[in-house]
Amino acid sequence: MEERELDYERMLIELLEGKQYTKLRQLAEDMNPADIAAIMDDMENEESLKIFRILPKSMAADVFADLELEDQQYIIQSLSDKEASSIIDNLMADDATDLLEEMPANIVKRILKNASPETRKDINHLLRYPEDSAGSIMTVEYVDLKESMTVADAIDRIRKIGLDSETVNTCYVLDAQRILKGTVALRYLVIMEPDAVIGEVMNENIISIGTLTDQEEAARMFQKYDFTTMPVVDNENRMVGIITIDDVVDIIQEETTEDIEKMAAIIPSGDKPYFRVGILDTYKNRMPWLLLLMISATFTGAIITRYTDALSSYVILTAYIPMLMDTGGNAGSQASVSVIRGISLGEIEFEDIFKTIWKEIRVAAMCGATLSVANFVKLILLDRLEIRIALIVCVTLLLVVLCAKTIGCTLPLLANRIGFDPAVMASPLITTIVDAISLSVYFAIATNVLHLAT
Repeated sequence: MEERELDYERMLIELLEGKQYTKLRQLAEDMNPADIAAIMDDMENEESLKIFRILPKSMAADVFADLELEDQQYIIQSLSDKEASSIIDNLMADDATDLLEEMPANIVKRILKNASPETRKDINHLLRYPEDSAGSIMTVEYVDLKESMTVADAIDRIRKIGLDSETVNTCYVLDAQRILKGTVALRYLVIMEPDAVIGEVMNENIISIGTLTDQEEAARMFQKYDFTTMPVVDNENRMVGIITIDDVVDIIQEETTEDIEKMAAIIPSGDKPYFRVGILDTYKNRMPWLLLLMISATFTGAIITRYTDALSSYVILTAYIPMLMDTGGNAGSQASVSVIRGISLGEIEFEDIFKTIWKEIRVAAMCGATLSVANFVKLILLDRLEIRIALIVCVTLLLVVLCAKTIGCTLPLLANRIGFDPAVMASPLITTIVDAISLSVYFAIATNVLHLAT
């Protein structure tokens, strides 16, 4: 926590303990809602609730929107029906929907029963879209204009509905059927003549996104076009909402966390903070993959058992098994992570598989050759191995790197093609596969070379 937040937290706690509620309220009015939410997240639930009840009504909803989900649920369940409904009514529709999706059914029913008809309509509208779609994360609060309006009319409308809108920086021009016809930025309205007609000055080059588009694709479009807001339309190009940059930041954080967990062989835990995930839940998230990887790793032991004779005759071979397996796993992980990133950013598609493999083979050849030469010098000069044993290790190393990088770039593309998350095909799984291949190649080369030498 920043030093400023620590100072504010100390002052809030002192005022709360001293029951100086008027001063606490005055202090809160001078603070940013996000700072208050961060401080409340670190407090015990009872203290957090006390501070929330003291907050001015004008900023309570803003603070509530920035709280962690568990804190939101506790506060909502602790408030009266009227208080809870007031908070929901003052939240943006997408934030309210995100909260209610995670709440118990009986709590949702109680809140919606007392919410305003407009709020219920907006929330029910958003709840019908699939999870992780653009429709599920959009908000329905935006400024809409008509082509026939003048600039003066448009500014009057912004004054009228602007406070209840997610943003007023971009306004959307719709016809009578709510078909999206164009956009106009607030900064242009301010500098234009009051009698100019919106239909003549609007930007007709519209970039929009469908309600069923995946949220990751929405985030990529924001990155591509450097937008801060984007309109969401249905199949008939009727505008139904907007996605804002703050939603995209949340998406990127959520998807990145999920990919990192999958790449580490952990079942995603959602967007819960580390200390908010219980020990039992953490165990459940990690155990399945550990069990699967442990069972698959038994193939490695079976391969070693198969070549017991070669190992018994040349025990020195066993000393280089860890090096070969680790190098192969690292090489495969490098390729897989690069390809997974390319897939996530839309830079690589399945049609690029042969192009990708060809690139990785060339990279692998250079990396493998460099590692083999360096390792050969080390084996001869430092380890004092005979040349044929050194050659076995170094040739295996070259082939292992080639195989590992080919597998590492191929599996994520194949997984994505058949509908699996490519992040699943990351470090742990690829390392297990490459380990088995490394040993098979190693002992096959060793057996043939040593057989020919006798």
